[in-house]
Amino acid sequence: MSKKVKYKSLLSPGETVLIAIFFLAVLSLFYFTFFTPNYYNLSSPVKFEVKKGESFSQIANRLYDANIISGKLNFKIAGILYGTQKKIKPARYYIPNGLSYLGLIEYFIDGKADYLKMVKLFDGSTSKSIASRLRSELYVDSVAFIKELKNKKLLDSLSIDETSFEGYLLPQEYDLYERSSPREIIITIYNGWKKFICDSLKKSIVQTHRSIHDILTIASIVNGETNKKDEMTKIAGVYYNRLKIGMKLQADPTIQYLQPNGSKRLSFDDLRNNSPYNTYKYFGLPPGPIDNPGKNAIIASVYPDKHNYLYFVADGKGGHKFARTFTEHLKNVQLYKDNLRSSSK
Repeated sequence: MSKKVKYKSLLSPGETVLIAIFFLAVLSLFYFTFFTPNYYNLSSPVKFEVKKGESFSQIANRLYDANIISGKLNFKIAGILYGTQKKIKPARYYIPNGLSYLGLIEYFIDGKADYLKMVKLFDGSTSKSIASRLRSELYVDSVAFIKELKNKKLLDSLSIDETSFEGYLLPQEYDLYERSSPREIIITIYNGWKKFICDSLKKSIVQTHRSIHDILTIASIVNGETNKKDEMTKIAGVYYNRLKIGMKLQADPTIQYLQPNGSKRLSFDDLRNNSPYNTYKYFGLPPGPIDNPGKNAIIASVYPDKHNYLYFVADGKGGHKFARTFTEHLKNVQLYKDNLRSSSK
């Protein structure tokens, strides 16, 4: 029969004490390293951005470089213990002073932060609609955003010799932080526009003998007329033809732009509006863009189709029918009305 081993016979009283002291020391070191507060010599809280695609190791290194933590290794070990290496989301964090390493890890996982979000701006969006989108998705003050769009100092600082950013906010996807300042968002979106208007495109614009502002104005009207890429160059060509012969643009989107409560069915009274944006009343281009045109509309306005069309009307199927003469146009209008009547029956 095997005899039961008595632990007391294996260890002397002195050895038992030494082992107990060792484990207490390890536990104390663990507690001191990961649970005791760490203090930084900075104004609290410290704003710290975790960027898109940034690794946990990069976050640790930047925290250390910013003097927020005193040990990169300890922070990394805390992350491993918590299993959070891939759980920290891109955001702006506001780190309070006195957090332990594990406390800091917990803060990155559950603390209050302004998260990075992808926001999509759609072609032909007005500045008002963009402001509304930013308010609902990023909690940005829409009134302050609209006001900042007309900030002359900001416009001048970006070499925009206009009265507003309308037309210069390129619709596409942007990564933006929640609760960002209107100025920061405007600059980010404008930089997207600036990147798109590359040197080769600028050279092509020069060849049109029109300014970038004119091109954006035409593009905004084109985007107001259609979202169909294959029609944009043809519609742009119509407006260039009208400008060439001194004909009024008579563009409905410019009248819609003047409506205080958004788009509506236009009346003859609307066409009498005494505004320079009323292209039924005044010749030439309106003072500026009526929305923020997308890339396709801008390209179409730089490279319009060459044709003899002067008129177009909706075909009732999402597209348009084009005409060279007013008589032909009236036939297309009547056809459109007939289609509406037949579809309503």
